Amino acid sequence: MALVPIAKQGNFLHIYDFKVDPNHIDDFIRLFNEFDYGDNNPMHKSAAQVKDGALVQDVADPTRFWLIGEWADIVEHAKIRKVLAEEMKPQFIKYIAGGKFVPAYGKVVSSTPQDILDKAAKR
Repeated sequence: MALVPIAKQGNFLHIYDFKVDPNHIDDFIRLFNEFDYGDNNPMHKSAAQVKDGALVQDVADPTRFWLIGEWADIVEHAKIRKVLAEEMKPQFIKYIAGGKFVPAYGKVVSSTPQDILDKAAKR
């Protein structure tokens, strides 16, 4: 199996870093999945989304989560995020401590070239 880089140089990662009410972690995950994988999630309809996001739970602090995804255009992501926050208001957000669900953005400035990954996979 050929390896692939986690993100492509020149693209952007959105990284949400937030805590969830400890009494509603399972509710949060369930509601997040229902919304994220539902038919009305506008993020999944954008051509600017390169890779679907991953929701990650901190193993040292189960109330802490990160949501990480790859986009070609962070302006497009920010526009859609604003619609989600101001108009759609997904139910999972009510379990986020402080109600803040805003990402930091990072530009991918280095990622392993595919030929290097292919060589590593052959070893």
